[in-house]
Amino acid sequence: MFQVRIHGRGGQGVVTAAEMLSVAAFLEGRHAQAVPSFGSERTGAPVVAFCRIDDHPIRSREPVLRPDALIVQDPTLLHQVDLFAGVTNDGYLVLNTNRSFEQLGLGEFLTKFRPERLISVAATELALKHVGRPLPNVPLLGAFAAVSGLISIESVEAAVRGRFEGAIADANVAAAAEAYAIARAEMEEAAHV
Repeated sequence: MFQVRIHGRGGQGVVTAAEMLSVAAFLEGRHAQAVPSFGSERTGAPVVAFCRIDDHPIRSREPVLRPDALIVQDPTLLHQVDLFAGVTNDGYLVLNTNRSFEQLGLGEFLTKFRPERLISVAATELALKHVGRPLPNVPLLGAFAAVSGLISIESVEAAVRGRFEGAIADANVAAAAEAYAIARAEMEEAAHV
């Protein structure tokens, strides 16, 4: 079973991201589950949601304590919440930022991780550009598809279109596609270094 933990703040679409990720996996013929976890339930408060993906039915409903991947929608959580709890050195990290891991103070910490599984994308900027609102969730799903290979960008786009309609769907699909392209380009560049 592949487990994803998504961290963000209330109002950023954390729960929606987990739901769309599970739909994308389902569209590819897998079993999937999205589980929200709420705390104070107010805008700006730390929020976490989980997604499980497997080739077999999923019975577990508890929080993901040992994620295979982290998607971090708000980099200010890096120093407020233990985001990396339970993640193995083979884990994936998709981080919403336009700063490098070194600039965020994560450079040395992340040396024990596989570099091809670490990606940062300015998802909020992409969301503002395409959607007109600072909602990084959909662009981060595009980046996750690129770095993990677990789901295709086409399935992400179909999940987005299942959730939104018309111009909003088109704008979110464009944001996801651009994040996917950016992540692929970064990965190819890193492979040649």
